[in-house]
Amino acid sequence: MKPILKLYRGYANDQELIVMGHVFKPTSKEDYDFQKKNFKNATSVIKMFRIKTQANADVYLEHNGEKIHTKTLDDGYFKFCIPLTEKSDFGWINYSVSIFYNNEEIQETASFIKPHKGDYGFISDIDDTFLVSHTRNPLKKLYILLFKNVYDRKVFEDVAEHYHALSNAGKKDKTEKNAFFYVSSSEWNLYRFITQFAEINQLPKAVLLLKDIKTSLTDLFITGRGDHNHKFDKIKHILEFYPNLQYTLLGDDSQHDPYLYENICKIFPVNVKAVYIRQTGNSKKEKAVLALKNLESLNVKVCYFKKSSEAIAHSKSIGLIS
Repeated sequence: MKPILKLYRGYANDQELIVMGHVFKPTSKEDYDFQKKNFKNATSVIKMFRIKTQANADVYLEHNGEKIHTKTLDDGYFKFCIPLTEKSDFGWINYSVSIFYNNEEIQETASFIKPHKGDYGFISDIDDTFLVSHTRNPLKKLYILLFKNVYDRKVFEDVAEHYHALSNAGKKDKTEKNAFFYVSSSEWNLYRFITQFAEINQLPKAVLLLKDIKTSLTDLFITGRGDHNHKFDKIKHILEFYPNLQYTLLGDDSQHDPYLYENICKIFPVNVKAVYIRQTGNSKKEKAVLALKNLESLNVKVCYFKKSSEAIAHSKSIGLIS
């Protein structure tokens, strides 16, 4: 048995590169199988929340011909924040990280994004924003997570079309894409599930910023819930890291997105151009309506919509997409 090295997508600007991942203790358990059905899927999901992390493990990032050394935190998480001295390409760029076990090197490769200045940046929630999750009904949400595999899970109608158009917004060269960030209260345990789901449903490749990993079965029953300050901090960090991007924020009204986004726009009155909030219930929430009206007074374009076709029409009407 060998330890497991998991890398996540990173991001860079002209001054700094940030990449991250986890190291897990040696295990004979199979990794999550996205195609399992019913109880076998539930077993796989439960295993994801019982995984054991490796604290203080040695980790090496290959960068500019050298290996940069760090160690994992108590929860097995590592993060390299590296100053950049040379100009690099734009777009998605590969990076490699390695660990050693019994003198054997274990290496993994992932990618990070470096967007052009002046591009659009898109920050989207996940649950009930593009992934149908039934957050308003915790028991139903848990049932779907356990018993529906990644191919059985649903995306909202037309959401992929909207996100695809946004990823190309303002781009003459269609091979280039705008930077997308998926920021969620889901934990790192679900990283592979989310990236696989996005790929299956042809959603834009994105950097994911999730909550601290969970290693207890009891955490499974409250996944995606609790304190949402993590989301506010992550979104604030992105806007500070890329001050020259023009942002659109996408979320839903099942939890706190309208109010988080309202506070973000108050702090960054120049950077955020539009806010999209999906209506998850039968009627619009009065508090969400008031928050969005307040954003309009800050000259932010807002769209509180039930169907993604409405969001697409709105994006066209404000010139965000053609």
